[in-house]
Amino acid sequence: MSITDWPEDERPRERLLKQGPSALSDAELLAIFLRVGMKGKSAVDLARELVTTFGSLNGLFSASREALCEVKGMGEAKYVQLQAVLEMAKRALDENIKLTDALSSPQAVRDYLRLSLSRLPHEVFVAVFLTAQNRVIEVEEIFRGTLTQTSVYPREIVKRALAHNAASIIFAHNHPSGEANPSQADRALTKTLADALALVDVQVLDHFIVAPGASLSFAEQGIMKF
Repeated sequence: MSITDWPEDERPRERLLKQGPSALSDAELLAIFLRVGMKGKSAVDLARELVTTFGSLNGLFSASREALCEVKGMGEAKYVQLQAVLEMAKRALDENIKLTDALSSPQAVRDYLRLSLSRLPHEVFVAVFLTAQNRVIEVEEIFRGTLTQTSVYPREIVKRALAHNAASIIFAHNHPSGEANPSQADRALTKTLADALALVDVQVLDHFIVAPGASLSFAEQGIMKF
C-alpha cells in the first residue's frame, strides 16, 4: 500500500507537521528523506529495510557508496543526497559551536564531534582550539592513523595551539571499531599533552572519545584530574 493511501494522521510527513520530528521513528524520518519507495514497497518499508540492513541510522550514514547502492530502491543519487544532508548538518553544528561558549554548551561540541568522527573508518585525533572566553577558534584534525593506532606528538600540538593563540583546548579522537572507553594509553597521552601545554599556559579542558553510537567525556568521568 502506498503511503498516500494511509490515513492522513498516520503519514510520516503529516505527523511531523503536527507532532514534530521527535515523534517519528528512525524509519519514518528516513522515509520522508527518501520520498518514494519502489514497486511493492513504500518509502517506510524501504526505510525500515535500510535501518535493519545497516543496524541503525549511524550504520546507514557510515555505509559506503557500494554497500548502499546494493540495496534495491537505492542508488548513487540517494547516496549523494544523504552525504549532502550529513555535510549540511555538520556545517550547521560547526557554525553553532563557533557562536557559543563551549563550556556552557558542551552538548553542541559533543554533537559536532559525534557527527564528524563516529562514521570514520580510520582513527583521527582532533583539537578544538578555544579563546579565553571559551569560543571556538578552529577545529583541526591533527593526526590521522590506522584503525587501531594514531601517533600524536605533543610538540606539534603545542605549535598549533600557539599558532592559533589558543587559551585552552578540547581534544577528541575516535574508536572506529570499539567502545567509547579510554585505554591506559588514552589516559597517559592526555596527561602528557596537558603537561606539555601547561608549559605555555594553555589548558586542556576535556578529551572526548567517540565510537559508533556512543561518546565519552574525560571531564564528565573525572579523568581530567591528573
